[in-house]
Amino acid sequence: MTQTRDSINDIWGARTPHGADASWPERVDEHITDTPDRWVRGTCVLCSNGCGLDIGVKDGRIVGVRGLATDVTNKGRLGPKGLHGWVANNAEDRLTRPLIRRDGRLQEATWDEAMELVVRRSKEIVEQHTSGAVGFYTSGQLFLEEYYTLAVIGKAGLGTPHMDGNTRLCTATAAAALKESFGSDGQPGAYEDLDVTDTIMHVGHNVASQQTVLWMRILDRLAGPNPPKLIVIDPRRTFTAEKATVHLAPRVGTNVALLNGLIRLVIEAGAVDRDFLDAHTVGYDALKKTVETYTPERVEELTGVPARDVRAAGEILATTRTLVSTVLQGVYQSMQATAAAVQVNNLHLVRGLIGKPGSGILQMNGQPTSQNTRETGADGDLPGFRNWGNPDHIRQLAKLWNVPVNKIPHWSPPTHAMQIWRYCETGSIKFLWIQATNPAVSLPELGRIRRILQKEDLFVVVQDAFMTETARLADVVLPAAIWGEKTGTFTNVSRTVHISCKAVEPPGEARSDLDIFLDYARRMDFRDQDGSPLIRWDDARGAFEAWKECTRGRPCDYTGLTYEKLLAGSGIPWPVNERHPDGTLRLYTDGVFPTGADEAETYGQDFDTGASVTAEEYRANDPKGRALIKPAEHQEPHEVPDDAYPLWFTTGRQVYHFHTRTKTGRARALAEAAPDAFVQLSQEDAQRYGIEQDDWVLVESRRGAIIERARIGNIEPGLVFVPWHYGSWDDPSRPRAANELTLTEWDPVSKQPHYKYAAVRISRYDAKDALPPMGLMSRTIDAARGLIGRHGDEAASAKSEFARPKTTQRVDG
Repeated sequence: MTQTRDSINDIWGARTPHGADASWPERVDEHITDTPDRWVRGTCVLCSNGCGLDIGVKDGRIVGVRGLATDVTNKGRLGPKGLHGWVANNAEDRLTRPLIRRDGRLQEATWDEAMELVVRRSKEIVEQHTSGAVGFYTSGQLFLEEYYTLAVIGKAGLGTPHMDGNTRLCTATAAAALKESFGSDGQPGAYEDLDVTDTIMHVGHNVASQQTVLWMRILDRLAGPNPPKLIVIDPRRTFTAEKATVHLAPRVGTNVALLNGLIRLVIEAGAVDRDFLDAHTVGYDALKKTVETYTPERVEELTGVPARDVRAAGEILATTRTLVSTVLQGVYQSMQATAAAVQVNNLHLVRGLIGKPGSGILQMNGQPTSQNTRETGADGDLPGFRNWGNPDHIRQLAKLWNVPVNKIPHWSPPTHAMQIWRYCETGSIKFLWIQATNPAVSLPELGRIRRILQKEDLFVVVQDAFMTETARLADVVLPAAIWGEKTGTFTNVSRTVHISCKAVEPPGEARSDLDIFLDYARRMDFRDQDGSPLIRWDDARGAFEAWKECTRGRPCDYTGLTYEKLLAGSGIPWPVNERHPDGTLRLYTDGVFPTGADEAETYGQDFDTGASVTAEEYRANDPKGRALIKPAEHQEPHEVPDDAYPLWFTTGRQVYHFHTRTKTGRARALAEAAPDAFVQLSQEDAQRYGIEQDDWVLVESRRGAIIERARIGNIEPGLVFVPWHYGSWDDPSRPRAANELTLTEWDPVSKQPHYKYAAVRISRYDAKDALPPMGLMSRTIDAARGLIGRHGDEAASAKSEFARPKTTQRVDG
C-alpha cells in the first residue's frame, strides 16, 4: 500500500501557507493498494466539494486514487473519505442481480422479470389512479445526465408532480434562499474567493468535518501572512470553531435573532453601502426597521450568546473590506431555515460585498450532485431554473420536449419530499421509486417511515448498490452501478462542472442508473407529440448534449461545455457559453440579478406561512434586476424542552462518514475510525445525570429512543448531539439511528425538515447488553429490527460482516 499521509489520523495534511497575493499551492494526495495499470479521470463524490482525482485501476479493479493537481477545486488534495471511500466499490456485499419480493421474501430475478414487473405496476396504477399515484424519491449522488433523464420521464413521460429527493433534507434551503434574494439558484461566490478574502463567516457550517478539502484551503490562508478573521456560528466547539477569531454558540433554533443582531450592528456602525443599496437592491428600509430591536442584550436573551461576543463579531463584519460567508445544515435544518439563510444574503447586500473578489456567498450543499438535482428538475422544480408559475417557461420546455403544455405538471408548486411521504402514508401515492438513498435511516421520525414503507398498498422500488435498511423493505430491488463504474458529470457548490469517467465494469448484472431509466422509458414506450421516442438519447454523452439545449439562455448555461473540455485538466464553473467560453468565476459582478418578472425562478414566498407570491403581485412590484432584501422576525422553535423532556437535541455528521454509511461504512479504514454513534453532552449535564465518559446513555424523545455511548465536552450545557449516520445494517443489536428521535416538521419555504432541534431526556443506561423495555420505544418498537422485511423475513441475514466493535472515537460531527 502507498499513501502520501495517514488521512485517518492526519485529516487535513500538511499546510501549504499562502497570502492573499499568491495562488493556492498544489499538494497531491494519493492512496493506492497496488500499482495501477492505468489511471482514469474521476471526481470525488463523498461530499459537496467536488475534488478532481484520478482513479487507479489494475486487473479490472479499482486499487486507489490520487488528487488532480490541475483541478481548481482541490489542487490535488483529497480528504479521508475521498482517499478511502473507493474501497466500497470492491465490497463483497454489492447487489449484483435484481430482486423481487415473492411469498414475502426478496428473491433473485432476471432484469426482464424485474423491469416487466415495474412497468406493469406503473401502467396499472396510472390507469386506475392517474399518474398522480406515482412518486419518485431520488438522491444527491447520481450524475447530471441521470437526473435530467429522470426529470423528463417524470414530467413529460408520466406527467407526475411527485418528484423530489433526499436533497430536500440537505440543500433545499440553499436553493430557496438564493431564489428569494437573487431571483435564481446558483452560488454568487466561488471557492477562489476564500484565497483572497479578509474575513470568513461560517454559519451553521462545520466545514472542517463536512468539506475537509475546503477546510484545507482555509487552513492554508490562516497559516499564511495576513490571515483572514474567522467568525464561526455553531452551538458546539467543533474543529472549525477552535480556529475562530470569534465563536458564537447560539441556542438551537435562534439563528434569525443572532443574524438580525449582527445586521443591526453593521447598520449602527454606519457600514452600509448606500450607493450599492440604492442602485442594486429593494427592501432595505424594511430590514432596517425589523432589526432595530435586536440589540446585543436582547440577542443574548434570545440566543444565549454573550452580548460582548455579538459586538465583537459585529465589529469585524462592519469593518472588513471583503467577506465570504458559508452556510449549511445548522441553518438549513433548523427553525426559520430560509429566513435565516436569507439574512446572511442580506448582510452581504447591506455591505455591498457581493460579486467582487474575496466577497461571496456559498449557500453550501450537503451532497456531491445536489446542485444538479436542482438544475435538472429532479427535485420537482423545472429544469434550467425555470419558474413553474411562468407560462412562458412551461412553453419553453413543452417545445423542447415536443409534448403538450398541459402534460408538464405546473398547476401548483412541485410536491416536496415530506408531502410525497405523507401521500404515501395516506394512500394517494401507490408507487414509489427510490434511487440511491436510504430514507429508512435519513428521514425524520423513523418509526413512521418504516410503517409507510411496509404498507401493503404501496409498491416500492429501490435502486441501489447495497442492501440498505430501505432496500430490505422494497418490492423490487434494482442493482445499480456507482461512481467509477459509469460516466457522467456533476456540479459542485462553486458551480464548477466536473466529469467522472467509467474506470471499471460494475459487478455482476448491476447497471448504471441512466441505463435503468432508459430501459424503463423504452418499456413504457413514452412518445412525443409526433410519435417519436420521448427520450432521444441512449448514453451519457447524448443526455449531456440534450441537457445543454435545455440550459441555453438560462442562468445555468452549459452550452459551451463538452466532455473533451472537461477532460482537459479541471472542472469549469457555469455559465459556460459563447459569452463565457472558459466559464464564470463569480456571478453578479455587474450588480444585475435575474429577479425580473419574466426571468425569475420564483415569485417568492412568505417566510412565516410559505404562501406563494402570485405572478400578478410580483409584477406589480417588479424588482427589474435588483436583489431582494427580505427581513424576518425571530420565532421560537415548534418543540422546546419542558419538565418531561428537559434537553435540546441536535444531529450532525462526522468527518469519516457520508450520509447513512452505505459506502463509507464499507471502507474499512473509515469504519474503524468511527465505528459507532455516540451522544455528546456537556460536563455539567454529565454530572447532573451521573454519566461518565463511555457510559451507555438512553436518549428519549416523544417519538422514540436510542442507546449510545457518552462523549463528554465541547458542547453547550442543555444540548445533546448525536451523529445521524448510523442505522442497523451492520449492527441491529440496539436502536441507534438519531432520526428515531427527530420530529416531522419542516421549513414553510424550503420544506426542509427540522433535524437540528427536538426535546429529549437522557439517563444512564446500565443494562448494556439489552434493549430498553418496549414501553420506552413508543412508536419505534421495531427500531432494533430495522433490517427485517415488511413480512418479517430476512432476520437471519440482519448481521453484516462489516459490524465493528464499539470503541472510543473522536467527537467531530
